[in-house]
Amino acid sequence: MSAKDKPSSTSSAEPSSNGSPGSGRLFVISGPSGVGKGSVIIKLACRSNFHLSVSATTREPRPGEVDGVDYYFLGEDQFREWLDEGRFLEWAEFSTHLYGTPRAAVEEQLGRGIDVVLEIEVKGAMQVKQAMPDAVLIFITPPSIEELEARLAGRGDTADIARRLARAKAELELADQFDSRINNDVLAETVGEVLLLLAPEVPLND
Repeated sequence: MSAKDKPSSTSSAEPSSNGSPGSGRLFVISGPSGVGKGSVIIKLACRSNFHLSVSATTREPRPGEVDGVDYYFLGEDQFREWLDEGRFLEWAEFSTHLYGTPRAAVEEQLGRGIDVVLEIEVKGAMQVKQAMPDAVLIFITPPSIEELEARLAGRGDTADIARRLARAKAELELADQFDSRINNDVLAETVGEVLLLLAPEVPLND
């Protein structure tokens, strides 16, 4: 997700409906690459107040990406130092690069009573559930593998599509370990279903 499209994170977020300090809720939105997690997050940001966690990565910034907004861009040595120090809530290696969720920022927002949303890969979601059992895990599925293939091809991932599809099939087998499973066929309907989990008091016809 580019800096231009990324929802604002902390400054505009308000305390969750639970109301008291330390009552923020942690939500994890996950699913196979290409399933539309980023699009769901962008729409959710218009309908609900939350802090969108910023991940750290060892890959190089893409044009237009901003450190601390899109990702925290770290060298591999620094990333592994943070890993040894237990500073990641979850981490994974993907396409030769390391990715992780800094623990302190998540805990700070939760401690302020602000809901936090993580958009991460499936294995990372499993790590979060182990570290924070109260987290709500939401698995976004494609209408079909064929549709997922078309979406990947549509965004220019054709050179890597076979490996991504194989990984997606393996990840779909873990969907039953999540708290909720939502099929992303029609984006507006998907957002409505996720919104019921994040902010059930918000009317769906907004």
